[in-house]
Amino acid sequence: MRRGWGGLLLGLGILWTSPNTLIGLMAGLVGLPAGARLRLRREEMALVFERWPWGPGGAITFGNCILHTGPSLDCPCQTYEHRAGRAQHPPILLAAHERAHVLQYMLLGPLFLPLYLLCGGVSVRNPFERAADRYAMTGQGWWPGRSR
Repeated sequence: MRRGWGGLLLGLGILWTSPNTLIGLMAGLVGLPAGARLRLRREEMALVFERWPWGPGGAITFGNCILHTGPSLDCPCQTYEHRAGRAQHPPILLAAHERAHVLQYMLLGPLFLPLYLLCGGVSVRNPFERAADRYAMTGQGWWPGRSR
């Protein structure tokens, strides 16, 4: 656990987004009898349900909980802009993309889901998704804003 102000802020972020985490935890637990596996990923600051059996593939984050249909978050994926044909980006690491969403949730708490949906949901138009892609590419800039 981090010490000092960093640990306090981390704890407050986890508490602030706990209603979202509870959604992910409940969905993840439903997946356990169908083959999902639970793992703590400290770097992502999240409980991860791998091999989650439902959905189109990929991952979705709810607070400090990530549901992933694959065997590991340590896999490459394409950015939203690359898939939409708007840019040529190298593959990014899915774990880093989802870590950005965990950070976004910890800042916005219960406000994240409504804002995320208002910004376009799962799409290239969503600034939260573009910021998560940017963070996965550079290690910086997990908050939506102007790209450099």
